[in-house]
Amino acid sequence: MERPWEADPSAKFAKRLGKSAEELGDSKGRDGCPDIWRLDNGDIAVIGRDLTDSYNSRLPENVQISPDERLVVIPGNMLTAAKPDIADE
Repeated sequence: MERPWEADPSAKFAKRLGKSAEELGDSKGRDGCPDIWRLDNGDIAVIGRDLTDSYNSRLPENVQISPDERLVVIPGNMLTAAKPDIADE
């Protein structure tokens, strides 16, 4: 069965949404910082900690993670900082 949406691996990073982890004080000068980006096809890329295994057994009802999906967590202040860059569509 074909999914109604598929990620396009050829999409390019177009614009950071919000502020970088460094600007928000969430990086402490280390590598591997969380981030949120709009891709050139309109999709959103989120870089965060992979907590799929930690949350998989306690997902809300009707929520599931496919084998090719991962649950990532980012700092809440990062999404708040991105709000002005997210259209009210």
